Amino acid sequence: MADMKNASRPTAPSPLPPFAYSALDEEKRQGVRRMKAMATGLLLLVALIYVLATWAKNEGVTGWPAYVAAAAEAGMVGALADWFAVTALFKRPMGLPIPHTAIIPNKKDQLGATLGSFVGENFLSADVVRARLRGIGIGGRVGAWLAEPAHADRVTAELSTALRGALTVLRDADVQAVVGEAITRRADSAAIAPGIGKALDKVVADGAHHRAVDLICNRAHNWLVLHGDSVMDAVQGGAPGWTPRFVDKKIGDRVYKELLRFISEMRDMPAHPARGAIDRFLTDFATDLQSDTETRAKVERLKSEILGRGEVQDVIASAWSAVRTMIISAAEDERSELRLRVRASLISLGARLATDGRLQAKLEGWVEDAAVYVVTTYRGEITSLISDTVAGWDAEQTSKKIEANIGRDLQFIRINGTVVGALAGLLIYTISHAVGG
Repeated sequence: MADMKNASRPTAPSPLPPFAYSALDEEKRQGVRRMKAMATGLLLLVALIYVLATWAKNEGVTGWPAYVAAAAEAGMVGALADWFAVTALFKRPMGLPIPHTAIIPNKKDQLGATLGSFVGENFLSADVVRARLRGIGIGGRVGAWLAEPAHADRVTAELSTALRGALTVLRDADVQAVVGEAITRRADSAAIAPGIGKALDKVVADGAHHRAVDLICNRAHNWLVLHGDSVMDAVQGGAPGWTPRFVDKKIGDRVYKELLRFISEMRDMPAHPARGAIDRFLTDFATDLQSDTETRAKVERLKSEILGRGEVQDVIASAWSAVRTMIISAAEDERSELRLRVRASLISLGARLATDGRLQAKLEGWVEDAAVYVVTTYRGEITSLISDTVAGWDAEQTSKKIEANIGRDLQFIRINGTVVGALAGLLIYTISHAVGG
C-alpha cells in the first residue's frame, strides 16, 4: 500500500544542469586579468604623472606642470570611478558593504525574471512572430528546397526511417487488439443486409452471376462423370432392404443418368428453366434483404455469429502483421512503389510551392498560426524556463562566468574613463585658467 501511495505522488522535477565555470572560461579570464593589469597600470601611470607634475609645480616650474597635474588628477578620478562601477557589478569593492554593489550575485534571480519578461514581451508576441515568419517567406523556400530531387530523396529516407521506427516501437498485440476491436465494432454497428441486397440486385440485373452458375454446372458435370459409381452406390444404399438388388441398381443407374442429363442441359442451355428459377430466387432474395425485416434480422445475426468466432478474430488480428510487414518492406526498399510515389509527391509539392502564391500563403498561414498558438499558449512556460534556469545557477559561478565573458570589454571602460577624465580635466583647467586670467 505504501508503494502505491508513493507511486501516486508526482515526481520532483529533475535538477537543472549546472552553470559551471569551465576551462574555456578560465582561458577568457586570463585575458580579463591582462586587461585589468593594463587599466590598473594606466591608473598608476597617471598617478605618477600627477605626483611629478605637482612636484615640478611646487619647485617653482611654471606653465605646463599645472596643466599636466590637472589632467592627471582628473584622469585618476575617472579611473577610480570606473573601477568602482565595474567592480561593483561582480563583487563588493575592497570587501566594503556598500549599498548597490555585487549586483550580479545579489540580483541574479531578479535579473533572470526580468530577462524572461523581456523575452516574453518583445520576442514571443503574436505580432512579432507573424511579422518575422512573414518576412522569411517559408512557403517559397520550402518549395524550392523540396523541388530538388536530392532533397526529396533525403526527406523520403527520413520519413521511411521514422515510419520503420514507429512500426518497430508499436507492440503487435496492442495494435492487433485495437484493429480487431475497431473492425468488429464497425461491423457490428453497420447493417450489412441492405448493402448486400443492393449489390445482389445489381449482379442479377447485369447477369454477372451467370458465370458463377456456369462454373458450378461445369464442376458438377465433371464430378458426376468421375464419380458415377459413388452416386449409384449412394442411391442403392438408401433403398429399402426388401427390394431386389437388381432393382436398386436399375434405380441407381436411372437416377445417375437423370442427374447427369439435368446438369448437362443446365450447363448447355442458357434458357434452362432451372437457370430462370435461380434468377428469380436471387432477385427475390435481394428484395428481401433490402425490405424484409425477418430476412435482414437473420443476416445480421449470422454476421454477429461469424464475427464472434475465434477463427475470424484471428484473421482480423493477423491482418495487422501482414500490413506491418508489407509497409516495413516497402519503406526499406529504395525502389519500392511506396517510396517512389512519396518522392514524386514531394517533388511535385515543392514545385507547386515554389511557384503557386496561393499555396505559399496557405502554408505560411498554417505555420504562423501554429507558431502564434505555441508562443501565446506556452509563453509562461518558455519565459519561466529562462528565469528558473538563471535561479538555479550558483551566484558565485555565475558572476565569474559572466565576468570571464564580458570583463575584457569592461576594462576598456576603465581605460576610456582614465583617458576621457584626463582630457576633461585638462579642458576644464584650461578654460578656468583662461577665464580667471
